[in-house]
Amino acid sequence: MILTTDNGTPFYRFENLAACADIGHGIFTRNAGCSPPPFNSLNVGHGIGDDDSRVETNRRTIGRCFRGAELVYARQVHGRQVIILADYPGGQGATPHPAAPVVGDAIVTDQRQKYLVIQVADCQSVLLYEPVRQAVANLHCGWRGSVQNIIGRTVETMVLHFDCSPANIIAGIGPSLGPCCAEFINYKAEIPPALWGYKDSTDHFDFWSISRDQMVQAGVAPENIESSRICTRCRADEFFSYRSEKTTGRFAAVIGLR
Repeated sequence: MILTTDNGTPFYRFENLAACADIGHGIFTRNAGCSPPPFNSLNVGHGIGDDDSRVETNRRTIGRCFRGAELVYARQVHGRQVIILADYPGGQGATPHPAAPVVGDAIVTDQRQKYLVIQVADCQSVLLYEPVRQAVANLHCGWRGSVQNIIGRTVETMVLHFDCSPANIIAGIGPSLGPCCAEFINYKAEIPPALWGYKDSTDHFDFWSISRDQMVQAGVAPENIESSRICTRCRADEFFSYRSEKTTGRFAAVIGLR
């Protein structure tokens, strides 16, 4: 990944997506915001205890890095609902109102200047771009999302609603809980046997590999997938981590068509 600074705000970019001129994207750190501990400092999550006015200030800080484009948020619930923001003839879906975001854990669009935002603190953000049909997606994938294969569902939505080809999709897996820290002592009750092959002898799961394999199974070319391979719990100095801190903020992963 490439570390960038814009207006004093640091964020990372995937090398494969950064090479695409028609999109902008960024994985923001927890730093350069205005929220006090334990939400220090660039927290973009409402409803977790931080002051709403500070959250909105932090969101505006991120927005300035995309030159005033509209940032589209959703109320994430660890499900598999895919929100469609459509601009093509006969399209479906509507832009969520900022004051009342729709519910879902993935957002797909072909609209320009609508930057899709996922909020995370150990869960994965997965950014997708199909350059031929000019569509992007951003999704929130924790262990529940992996169990429900929200990645496969999102790719399928891009195919059905935007005529995308999975083989053309370029993808990035954001900083998240790594196999070093993703311990699930109750995995037999939480995770289906089909995913137990991703577990080591100490009950730690490799969800980075699960996401990569689910993308490949959906038709994404392995060489088009880049993983940050940054564990948020190990790097709680740069990223919010629920496992590390419990009460904490949410950092932003963003992608949109210019």
